Parts: sequence; C-alpha cells; structure tokens
Amino acid sequence: MHLKCRLPPAIKKTKKKKKKKKLLCGDDVMLLRMAVCARLCGVGQSRRCRRRQRHSQADQDSDSEMDMDEEEEEERVVGKMKDEPDGSSVSRRSSCHNSSAAGPSGAAGLASRNSASASAGPPHPQSLLDLPPELLVEIFASLPGTALPNLALVCKKFRQILNTETIWRRRCTEEFGMSDDLRKMEIVGMSSRDLYVKLLHPYRHILGLWQPDIGPYGGLLNVVVDGLFIIGWMYLPPHDPRVEDPMRRRPLFRIHMWEKNKATVECMYGHKGPHKGDIQTGKKDEFSTKCNQTDHHRMPGGRQEEFRTWLEEEWGRTLEDIFHEHMQELILMKFIYTSQYDNCLTYRRIYLPPCLPSDLLQPGLFKGTYGSHGLEIIMLSFHDSKAKATKLTGDPNVPAGQLTLEVDLNRPVRLPGLEHQRSMEELSRLVLGVHEEAQRGSQAQDAPSEAAEAAPPQEAEGSESAPPQEAEGSESAPPAGAEDMELGATACSATPESQPFVLPLGVMARNEVYPRTCKKCFYGTGLIAGHGFTSPERTPGLFVLFDDDRFGFIWLELKSFSLYSRLTDQLSHAQAPSMERFEAMLRNMQSWTS
Repeated sequence: MHLKCRLPPAIKKTKKKKKKKKLLCGDDVMLLRMAVCARLCGVGQSRRCRRRQRHSQADQDSDSEMDMDEEEEEERVVGKMKDEPDGSSVSRRSSCHNSSAAGPSGAAGLASRNSASASAGPPHPQSLLDLPPELLVEIFASLPGTALPNLALVCKKFRQILNTETIWRRRCTEEFGMSDDLRKMEIVGMSSRDLYVKLLHPYRHILGLWQPDIGPYGGLLNVVVDGLFIIGWMYLPPHDPRVEDPMRRRPLFRIHMWEKNKATVECMYGHKGPHKGDIQTGKKDEFSTKCNQTDHHRMPGGRQEEFRTWLEEEWGRTLEDIFHEHMQELILMKFIYTSQYDNCLTYRRIYLPPCLPSDLLQPGLFKGTYGSHGLEIIMLSFHDSKAKATKLTGDPNVPAGQLTLEVDLNRPVRLPGLEHQRSMEELSRLVLGVHEEAQRGSQAQDAPSEAAEAAPPQEAEGSESAPPQEAEGSESAPPAGAEDMELGATACSATPESQPFVLPLGVMARNEVYPRTCKKCFYGTGLIAGHGFTSPERTPGLFVLFDDDRFGFIWLELKSFSLYSRLTDQLSHAQAPSMERFEAMLRNMQSWTS
C-alpha cells in the first residue's frame, strides 16, 4: 500500500489506460481472425470486419499520449520482434530492463508499447484446426483427390473429416464426370470414397482414346467412366457405304466394384457374357488386356459359325452377298488376322488434335469410304498451311497410323462450271497443273539449300550481303505458273459460300449420295501402296470441303472418290496437352506400322 500511494498520478492514469486497451486488444484479435477465416473460406463480410478494426485502432490512437519519437521507437521494436525468432522474449526482457532503469517515463512508454503491439494481433490464423468442420469440408472438397491421402496424415481431425461423403462425391463428379447414382451405391453398400480410392483413381491412367496394336488394321478404343463402371468401348465404323450413320460400339472389357472393397476386371469379348480378365499397365501411355477364359470366345458351330457371326457384325451382310472375289479375300484375311488375338491386346494412347481459330474447319475424327476395304476412321489435323488425315484404322495396303491425305491450303483450285466438271480430263488438267507447280516449288526450295552447302565459305558469306543477280530475279519475278495460282486463290476467296459440285464421269464412288454443293477445293496428295504396304507413293488429288462436318477426296490415279463424315461422339479425357505432344504422337503412330 505504501508503494502504491507513492506512485505519481501520471502512472496511475497510464495503468488504467493499459487495462482498457487490453480489452480492446482482445476484441481486435477476434475480429482479425474472423476476417481471415472469411477470406479463406470465401464467406462472410471480411470488409466490414476490417472496417470495425480500423475504428477500434482510431479510438486507441485518440486516447494515446505518446509523442512522435515514442511511436517511431515502437515501430522499430515491433519490426525487430517480427524479424527475430525469439523476438517476443527478447523484447520483453529488454522492455522490463528499460522500465526499471528509466523510471516513471520509461514505465509509461512500456505500457504504451505493450498495448500497441498487442492490439496489432496475429497477421494470420495460427492453424486450420481453428476453422469449423463444415468450412474444412468445403476446403478439402475443392482440393484434387491426389492430395487428400497426404492430408489425412496430418492429424486425427483431418482424417475424420476426410471420411465425409460429400468430399469424395464431389471429387468423383469433378475429376471423372461420374453422375450420382446413390441408389445403386446403396444397394452394393459402396461409398463414394471407396469408388474413388479403389476404382477411379487406380485406373485413371487408362481413361481416354487408344489405338490397339492389331497389325495393319488398328482400331479406336475409348475408355470411359459409365456409372459405377469403367468400360472400354471399341468404336466401329458404320456398315459400308453408309458413312453418315452413327458409329457402332462394342464393349471389350469393364471394371467394377460389385464385390465389396475390390475392383474386378472382366472381359466382354465373345458371346457367352462377362468373364475373368486382367489389365496390366507398364510403359507410360500404354496398357494391355488379357482374357483369362478364352473358351468363352468359342462358338458351338466352330470357326464357320464364328466367321458368319463376325461378318454380320462387321459388314452387315453374308458372304454370299459379296460377289467381288477380291473383296471376299480381304474380308476373310481380316477375320483370320484379328480373331487370333482373343482380346489379348496392347493399346497405345492417342490424342484429339488441338483446335485453332485459323483452322479451315474443326479438326477431329472422321469416317470415310476406302473402296473394297470398307469404311475406315481417320484423324484430321491442321499444321500451319497443311491439313493432314492420319489413319486410325487401316488395311493391308495402307495400314493404320499412316498419313493417308495431305492437303496444301495455300493451293486452292477453282472448279469450272457444271458442264466441265463432268469431264475427267478437265479435272485432271486443273489438278495436275497445280501438282507440277508444287513440284517446281519444292525443287526451288531445295536448290538454294544444296547450293549453300556446296559453296565455299567466302561465297556463302558474300551471298548474305550481296546476293547474285539470279537470286534477286527469282524473288522479284514470279515463277512459271504462279500467275495462275494467284488467280485461283483470288477466285477461291471471291467465290460465294457454296458452289455447285458434281463428280466427273468415270470416277467410282462407294456412296452415290454425296453433297451437290461445296465451299472450297484445294490441291492435295493421297497415299497409295501395294499389298503389305509395298511401293508407297503419294499421288495428286482434289480435296473438296462440303461443310463443317463433311469433306471428300478425288484420287486421280485410282479414279475413285472418298467421302468423309465427322464422328460426333463425345470423347472425354482425349485432348492433347500441347501441339508438340500431338505431333510427337503422330510420328510414333507412323513408326508403329512402317
């Protein structure tokens, strides 16, 4: 009591203010934490919380009696406390030492500094554990599923929250497009977490488009999430020559969780229903399927019954309906070759081509007619001024993976009137004229590079500063035939949206029902070869764009017409990561069958 009575009145007043500021400090800390939580979770009115904090700070500043020097000293002390690991204890010891040495004025400064530093509060929440469980559920549900197992190792609370059904149901929907089917899941006693952890996540690498390794025939497999299943659908073209019919699908395998806590692989090939199978993932972008009960593929009538059934499914007709002997040989050869695999196949990943605004039409997959070989699937992609069509399904002449069409978009062709379009000679004259010009252009591009390699170093250096007269003339004067090309390009740009089109007499078309108007025509080349891909050769032809979903190609040497129609199925998990990856995939596809 004696000491208390001897304290100066100024010190007593400072103590009262210190006690009042402690209460304000606790309120500010609470408001700050609410504001941080609101910003983290995207809810609440964090701006209002900050406004209330600023008002509280203004009240504290109005009650403070510190001068400018004391405020600057306080900022330096607080900054030092934040920079040092144990800044709080060091500052506390130094402040106590200063207060005992500085007397009443030092005590007043210490009280002001303590109240100001406490009112600032922590800049961030100390831990996510302070958040309510419902907010943690919302945060965890927005994270990718691959991060959740590590998150469960943090603490017991996180592990318990990650058992919430809402989190895993959202991950199944957002990552795999799985539609909720709660009734079926309740019947089999399966949770969304089991579905994600034991089915969707382990087999996520096989989702998308694949090409089976079936020699020259290839194919198109689409692996999708279908309800509570992962199903591998083999896409088959429509029956020849109905190119505009929808694609046919045949299930090759499926993976499901009907047996609790276990993913089961079943082979769907054959005619006796699902049976045991296996899937092996080895190299990147590659996997294999294996049937463990190939006896399910056999039929009571033997190979003849299997062949008749296969022929009806593959071609939609019987062997007696096919009168062409060469076509019969091709069909029988394909059956013998493909049936030996018994659904034990290796698949390689393929991507859909990237789409750019400058493309002539949207790239993608098309089905087209290929004479006696029936309908085949190709992939149309654009590469600067070139359009390329790559085979996904093939035949013994030109196998899958090869570049069947290449179109030069810089060389348009102006079609004559309908009376002249009927003439094969007129069409050949137009296309071969552009073909010769393209050959001269490629030779002219190769000649300077060969001359530069053969020239001495002194001449090569001089050619950069003072090119020879011939090089200058070649730049200023257009080559022979270039005038016709310019006229053709001008005519193509000046033509209306559509112009009449008819096939020349003598050109064979599998499908006589083709569009009678077209938008544009371009010079291109088509790949032809002998049996077994012998003596491959690129021959000139005419690329005809009918509309956004159909185009055609006239093979001059074969006097044949191929009609292509877009594949309109929705194909998920198939977009190419980049143009470089897509072009590398095309090169790999050609090497598989070369």
